[in-house]
Amino acid sequence: MVGNLLLRGMLVGILAGLFAFGFARIYGEPHIDSAIAYEEAMAAASGEPAEEEEELVSRETQAGLGLLTGSVVYGAAIGGLFSLVFAYVYGRAVTLGPRATAGLLAVAAFIAVVLVPALKYPATPPAVGNPETIGARTELFFVMLIVSIIAAVVAVVLAQRLWSQLGGWNAGIAGGLAFIVIIAIAQHALPTVNEIPEGYSADLLWRFRTSSLGMHAVLWTVIGLAFGAVAERALPGARARTA
Repeated sequence: MVGNLLLRGMLVGILAGLFAFGFARIYGEPHIDSAIAYEEAMAAASGEPAEEEEELVSRETQAGLGLLTGSVVYGAAIGGLFSLVFAYVYGRAVTLGPRATAGLLAVAAFIAVVLVPALKYPATPPAVGNPETIGARTELFFVMLIVSIIAAVVAVVLAQRLWSQLGGWNAGIAGGLAFIVIIAIAQHALPTVNEIPEGYSADLLWRFRTSSLGMHAVLWTVIGLAFGAVAERALPGARARTA
């Protein structure tokens, strides 16, 4: 059954990757083009000589086939991991049906994996960020990501342990507060990265970052809804349990 769910999760992830690609192609790529044009304009205004480098991958390929491939592969990987987590928590951490479990898990994953790390270290368009610090910035992002996932696990475990004593509602609030406290401490302790050039378009930066979050929101929404539907068909007695 786990193998069956894994296969279905990867297929759902591919579908979600296609939706995410469509969103990124329509709403994300224009902002990247604007950021590249802004970067070139800044270089021209500063009098820097134009650097003629051999283009290994054309911009058209990056925005088309490259983006499609990356979205589909990423979606398949996320869908597979999602199915494994679902297989573990279904009937254990929650007593909901497949659709509700998948939806709740997708929301929690989006918050822990995407939203919380992005609040501290948001995505950056071209011309933002020092190339020499990309390694350090990547490490900080993954530290925040790991802390966020651990905080989410701690919140769930705490809520489960308090469930019988405080009831479901109060136990959920206690777990949520524990998550917020851990994240607040981590975001305060980790260093802030601000490498936005002076005069950079705030509107462009905002639109780029919101489109990045939007792409992930589309991915997780499709995974949560679609996987819940296919899992309900795959799990024995799931329909009766949902009813």
